[in-house]
Amino acid sequence: MNTFHEKLKMLIHEYIMLTYVHSKEYPNDERFGLTSQDRRSSVSIMLNYVEGYARMRIAVKQNMYETSFGSLKESIYCRFLARELGYISDEDYTSAHELKEQIAPMLYASIQGIKNKRAL
Repeated sequence: MNTFHEKLKMLIHEYIMLTYVHSKEYPNDERFGLTSQDRRSSVSIMLNYVEGYARMRIAVKQNMYETSFGSLKESIYCRFLARELGYISDEDYTSAHELKEQIAPMLYASIQGIKNKRAL
């Protein structure tokens, strides 16, 4: 049975893999622009989440989770922009957005859980 943490990591990984598929559609002149930014922000979701999960200090853990959440928002905007520029289809954007809609509440719940612990 998957724990909350395992399920969230699985969803984030799926999102990252989708980012790489979508960003292959971006034009070559975006290699150092949108392609790079979308990939970095997507990978940053996972890197900050797992680093935060491993941290012992609650304030540091919260900061890492908030950074992960911010990277998710950054990445989905990259995908929105790619759709607006015609680099990816509406369906591609929708698939990324649907995954984002599963990940975001889980990250938010993680942040809120820490805030509640700190308030005690």
